[in-house]
Amino acid sequence: MTGRNLSLPLLLSVSDVTRLIRESLEDQFRDIWIEGEVSNLRAPTSGHLYFTIKDKQSQLRAVFFRSGVSRLRFMLREGMAILARGRISVYEPRGEYQLVIDSVEPQGIGALQLAFEQLKERLAQEGLFDEARKRPLPPFPRTVGIVTSVTGAAIRDIVAVLRRRCPLVHVLIAPVPVQGEGAAERIAAAIIELSIIPDVEVLIVGRGGGTLEDLWAFNEEVVVRAIVQSRVPVVSAVGHEIDVTLSDFAADYRAPSPSAAAEAVVPVLDELVERLDEVSIRLLRTMQTFLVMQRHRLDMFLRILRETRFRMQAQSQRLDELSEGLLRSLTERLTLLHRGMMERRHALLTQSPHNRIRTSFVLLPQLCKRLEQEARRGLIHRRQSVAAHMTALDALSPLDILKRGYSILQTVPTGHVVRRVSEVAVGEELHARLAEGRLLCLVKKVLPHPVS
Repeated sequence: MTGRNLSLPLLLSVSDVTRLIRESLEDQFRDIWIEGEVSNLRAPTSGHLYFTIKDKQSQLRAVFFRSGVSRLRFMLREGMAILARGRISVYEPRGEYQLVIDSVEPQGIGALQLAFEQLKERLAQEGLFDEARKRPLPPFPRTVGIVTSVTGAAIRDIVAVLRRRCPLVHVLIAPVPVQGEGAAERIAAAIIELSIIPDVEVLIVGRGGGTLEDLWAFNEEVVVRAIVQSRVPVVSAVGHEIDVTLSDFAADYRAPSPSAAAEAVVPVLDELVERLDEVSIRLLRTMQTFLVMQRHRLDMFLRILRETRFRMQAQSQRLDELSEGLLRSLTERLTLLHRGMMERRHALLTQSPHNRIRTSFVLLPQLCKRLEQEARRGLIHRRQSVAAHMTALDALSPLDILKRGYSILQTVPTGHVVRRVSEVAVGEELHARLAEGRLLCLVKKVLPHPVS
């Protein structure tokens, strides 16, 4: 305890009690380390982190403000075991005590190593380390760009190896700090600037060996992305073979050391010249052999060409003979066709509708005269036949019978023709139709038998 005088008035407000407890806790637990497991992690848009630190028996609320979060090299995750440094305070609106964190370290693994693993996993998921996107190194580069410190041993080793192996190669150096504050941004900018120079065909990016902290600039995300965005292939030459950085995973080629990077980038000029001499000799021998083979082939082709010419001459003569025979055959055939055509033309003219019509015009008056005579005879015959039929009809006509003194009796109301005396009664009126006119008669007596 701090020995503070705790004599208090009898009546206190909730705020007074809460404030007194906060002051007491802050005085007593001003700078402490707490180990535990992260739970219920929340990251609102404010940038602060809120979570609970717990062990098997208890838990403690914690808050990590944005100013401290921005200094973290790794990301807090649910279930992570940590060591948190801070002070105990009270959040007065809810009356809850909590740990206000100043710094955090992961348990069981260093902060840098954890940050390395987390960033490696995230960038790998984006495909920045995929082998498919890596490009081959140019076999004979004329200009090599180097991004490193000009005060370290790495630049001397690289330049020495380049000059020894290929004195003709041009070297462009972008001097940058390789560790410390702002080194990663300088390295990334130099990579982009060198890669856009048209003459530069390959880049070497690296430095000498050191601790994880010394090499950390080559683990920064900005450097990794600059290597991926480079227009030309990039060789990573960071530290020694046992040193591994994220730049090694992103580069198109990873060299175990700066000297090895220079050896991988350029060939040995003397060996190249010697190899060119060997290739030239082999090429000359191959060309001589090829020319001899081609001469043999040419002689064979000439012989075949002569034989082909003879065969073509014979075939040409044969073609002339066949052409003449074909011409004769066509001429005879055309003559026969012309003769047949003339015969058919004569036959067609004989059967021509024009000629037949002209002949018919000569016969037409005669036929018309004969038709008129036949029509007259037929008309006279039919008139005589009609007269005979009319005479026969007149003989059978009831009117003709009436002319001979007969009459036709009909009942007055219905006009029924009376054929029997049983069809009329005494006192009934009848019409008597004569040859000329009618009579109205009255039946006075009906005689059953005809009067003699």
